[in-house]
Amino acid sequence: MNTDQLLAEIREANLSYLMLAQNLIRTDREQALYRLGINEETATLIATLSPAQIMKIAGGNTLLCAFRMSDDLVWGLLTSHGKPAAAESVNRLHASILMAGRHEHA
Repeated sequence: MNTDQLLAEIREANLSYLMLAQNLIRTDREQALYRLGINEETATLIATLSPAQIMKIAGGNTLLCAFRMSDDLVWGLLTSHGKPAAAESVNRLHASILMAGRHEHA
């Protein structure tokens, strides 16, 4: 993959992320805050972006979304690494609880 292709994929991911975020915020603000890991100020800003502003922001060369799990424990729970399949739902619930505690991490 060359640099132009990579940048085009970043722009596409940014556009998809912003559109999804805006839709989530407008549909169910509380769930959006939790699922996106953002605060009220950021949610208000995203909700009020015009289509032209979204396109301009998405056109940058930096990925806007970020992983909220940066430790082995959460990754292990999400992937059920080394655990039987029956424990998968419990593992996902545990991972969700840990990530919720990191709400507004950045």
